[in-house]
Amino acid sequence: MASIASFETMRASALTVMATRSQDQDLVAKVASQHGIGAREALLPRRRDGPAEHDQGAARTTAVARPGSCRVVPSFGWHPWFSHQLYDDITTSSSSAESTFVAAPTAAGETDQEAAQQQQQQQQHAAKKAHYQAVLSPPPHDDDFVALLPVPSPLSLFISATESKLRAHPVALVGEIGLDKAFRLPDDDRSRRDHPEATTTTTTTTRNEALTPGGREGRRLSPHRVAMRHQQAVLIAQLRLAGKLGKPVSVHGVQAHGVLFDTVSSCWKGHEKHVPSRREKRNVAPGAEEEEEEEEDEDEEATDNGEDSQRGPAGKPFPPRICLHSYSGPVEGLRQWLRPNIPATIYFSFSTAVNCGTESTSAKLDHVLRAVPADRILVESDLHVAGEAMDAALEDMYRRVCHVKGWGLEEGAGQIASNFESFIFGKRK
Repeated sequence: MASIASFETMRASALTVMATRSQDQDLVAKVASQHGIGAREALLPRRRDGPAEHDQGAARTTAVARPGSCRVVPSFGWHPWFSHQLYDDITTSSSSAESTFVAAPTAAGETDQEAAQQQQQQQQHAAKKAHYQAVLSPPPHDDDFVALLPVPSPLSLFISATESKLRAHPVALVGEIGLDKAFRLPDDDRSRRDHPEATTTTTTTTRNEALTPGGREGRRLSPHRVAMRHQQAVLIAQLRLAGKLGKPVSVHGVQAHGVLFDTVSSCWKGHEKHVPSRREKRNVAPGAEEEEEEEEDEDEEATDNGEDSQRGPAGKPFPPRICLHSYSGPVEGLRQWLRPNIPATIYFSFSTAVNCGTESTSAKLDHVLRAVPADRILVESDLHVAGEAMDAALEDMYRRVCHVKGWGLEEGAGQIASNFESFIFGKRK
């Protein structure tokens, strides 16, 4: 939040600010209320003295861009790193499965309030432990570890609150959401044992109070990962919300490329586009195929003004547009996401922070960039602070993309700007 003031000096003209956990949701809404993009026209190149320029950033860039007022596209979602903090009362309410968490009953009418309160605390701890043993692998048996974890919240409550925020901010995304096989929970209790002199009111370790609570913040890691089935339940609920409202999504995937595709594609099962066979193409009347394709495109495109300017085909169980954030999968993985029968438009974003961290990932990036269609590439910083560092990270990736694709900087900036606009609002009619 401290870096928000730097929006006024950034060269980026538009950024997506994402909520990933409970502490972020209201913060992102607050930033959007002050700096949000109100309409599609806000993404057009800013005009100064002389011709229009493309400002370096998530939407547009040039090497000669000058500072201006950066606008924000808010994104509301629950990251897989924090998915254990929710219990699934959506899937269980529509099936025979039991919820992983049952709240402790209120001790009403008890004469010994202290004893009643103690009993309720014991029941709540038992309920917490049962939940975390059900959604974490390996199941935690350390009572001290469980005690430091938050009481889980119902997934349905988060989905309802997110829907309200999306309706309050018509130009918005759902994200960052997804699946992560690599992430392990921080171990507060182990950190406390390693640093017994450190105490605070919120955790048992010393922390930087300028940071939003909930992150790793240098703490040691536990062996516990969030079970994939639970991550999938949280992801699917958010994908269906995005489909209901016709909103695009930003999707995180780490060491889970196959299961991520299977999970996302399960949402559009039965809604796939019909891809004519060679025989069908031979038998179709001249011009009829083009008319059918135009009708399908019209179903996906958006209008150019008002609240509906961002909406895709609302009411479907899958989002109209999906961005695979800092895509780290292989070239072969692109093919499944680009199948012509997929009813959603898939974009791929790249960042120096994730995609250029090592020589091997950097080398793989060039192969992937060459294979991604020109109209599906997006650029991001994947940084948690705005300002010069973000501008520099964005420029680095813009230049990398343009070099690999053989584009001039102006040409590449214009292409990626158009892609960003289409991802946020849908294709223009």
